Amino acid sequence: MDNKLLDINQIKLKQQLTTQEEVFEQIAAIAVTQGIASDPEEVVVGLQKREQESTTGFQDGFAIPHAQVDAIKRPAIVVVSSKEGIEWNALDRKPATFFIALLVPKREAGTTHIQSLASISRMLIYEEKREVLAHAEDANTVMEELAGAFA
Repeated sequence: MDNKLLDINQIKLKQQLTTQEEVFEQIAAIAVTQGIASDPEEVVVGLQKREQESTTGFQDGFAIPHAQVDAIKRPAIVVVSSKEGIEWNALDRKPATFFIALLVPKREAGTTHIQSLASISRMLIYEEKREVLAHAEDANTVMEELAGAFA
């Protein structure tokens, strides 16, 4: 996996989140803290706009929110999981608890965004991968699983 995409500090598991807005705010806060983005509000708006186009909810509690905005300085993945299920309008209508966010600078939208999104989506097709991620107790487990998606 491209080490620039995901760092252990970009993974926050079992957070106390109850709404889509809180998930987006957590993703944006991590992005700013880790030097991925300069403006948390712009990241949140980008995530919201994309979600309004069509759901990023996958299945079995997974969602892949993504944003392409100027405030994002470099492509990155931010992972957040929630203790409680959050309504996400997912394809299987189940609440989401595990969020793999893809953040891409607007100027790099296209190839980087599509390839990364495809890699994550392909990985989530496999039930055993979803199971490992959903039950991950630590960020290292998540790092290992996601690294496999980009191998």
